[in-house]
Amino acid sequence: MYGKELSVIMPAYNEGENIYENIKKVCLAVSGFCDDFEIIAVNDGSHDNTAEEIQRAGRELPELRMVSYTKNRGKGGAIKAGVKTAKGRYIAFLDSDLDLPPEQLKDYMKPLKADQADVVIGSKMHKDSRIDYPFIRKVISTGYYLMLKLLFRLNVKDTQTGIKIFKAEALKPVIDRIMTNGFAYDIEILIAVNSRGFRIMEMPVRLVFTRQNGMGRIRMKDIWKAFRDTWKIFWRAKVKKAYR
Repeated sequence: MYGKELSVIMPAYNEGENIYENIKKVCLAVSGFCDDFEIIAVNDGSHDNTAEEIQRAGRELPELRMVSYTKNRGKGGAIKAGVKTAKGRYIAFLDSDLDLPPEQLKDYMKPLKADQADVVIGSKMHKDSRIDYPFIRKVISTGYYLMLKLLFRLNVKDTQTGIKIFKAEALKPVIDRIMTNGFAYDIEILIAVNSRGFRIMEMPVRLVFTRQNGMGRIRMKDIWKAFRDTWKIFWRAKVKKAYR
């Protein structure tokens, strides 16, 4: 069923300046703890040279595969496209900017292999997390957590951090049910796997925010869209029972 032990999905939108070096860093980090892996870089309809830079890395790294399309689908759409092609027993999500060092995946895999969890996610709110993070993002994250707690009663403090790893049997069966393409895709995936009884564990993260402004690429329209998408997820989960 599985051609690889680990698949690492890296969604990329207009990351041409850094994606080549960042893919190489991920490959080096993962090869230190896993002998059988693949990296799936998803070019999410970029307008710059992201696709060309991924291809350049691919000529040097046999572990790399690219998924590419011309119309931007959003981060959730990119993750979904990557998951559908993933061959790993474990499937990880990792932001392409590498604010979250890929070496952390080594520790994240351990509870999965020991069957202590089916999903392991990074949490900025974990007491052992080490983060260098803008205050405005902390406020947004806390507010979103309180909203999710009220709506879903999901026992998870931070759904939005861009490093996660799943057992394939938990993730693959629900991926076609995920309708959200924007920033709320994380919560929809977690609600879907939780609805089927899979266990989610939070672990600490090391995070260094590298974007030049405090919001990164998130704009007010993205926050508003995430708010609307979250209510749609609530409707699908609680009323339509769409994820069971």
